[in-house]
Amino acid sequence: MPYRKVPLVNGEIYHVFNKGIASENTFTSMNEYDRAKITLKFYQLYPIFTKLSAYLKLDEDKREEILKISVATRIVSILAYVFMPNHFHFLIRQESEGGISRFMSNFQNSYTRYFNTKHKRVGSLFLNQFKAVRIETDEQLYHVSRYIHLNPYSSEVVKTFEDLKRYEWSSLPEYLGLSKESICDKKPILGHFGNVERYKKFVFDQADYQRSLERVKRLVFE
Repeated sequence: MPYRKVPLVNGEIYHVFNKGIASENTFTSMNEYDRAKITLKFYQLYPIFTKLSAYLKLDEDKREEILKISVATRIVSILAYVFMPNHFHFLIRQESEGGISRFMSNFQNSYTRYFNTKHKRVGSLFLNQFKAVRIETDEQLYHVSRYIHLNPYSSEVVKTFEDLKRYEWSSLPEYLGLSKESICDKKPILGHFGNVERYKKFVFDQADYQRSLERVKRLVFE
């Protein structure tokens, strides 16, 4: 595996992202997006009392029981995330030594096995090494969370703010109180803004500007 220039340190937050090989789509159906989200939630916890495949065979009450038992020993905390057709973005805080590397290996390998089985393919699905950028300031943290949450709108996967607010494969609905999901540790970000409405304004005030930048980037590089 290539040498990683950015060390992954306990207690630090990183913007982690990766994409499909040759920019191929990695999420092609609602079921695949849902599987990615379940995999994300499951593998941030350690020790794992059962494999994901066995966990998925349990009823909902038993699943929640396992997650509650495991939550005190999580290896990473997810602060924000988004799944896009051919890539993903995570904001992750490392909670134990080697946590991010272990989490990313578990997440990508598990999802790749699922995807390959479904599509009757073999080999890697994602690029060999994920990218990781350390968050160095609170200001950077807030802006990266906004970038992640605006990604579906910026890339025009969704067309309107209403669609963005209800984009199921992002943590934005969880931040806005529109989802019952409990994947993310929202305190480091929402704690700064004081309430949901202020954070929503922070995100949406830059939405059209970020979309225009994305359009310019596509014109330049395509």
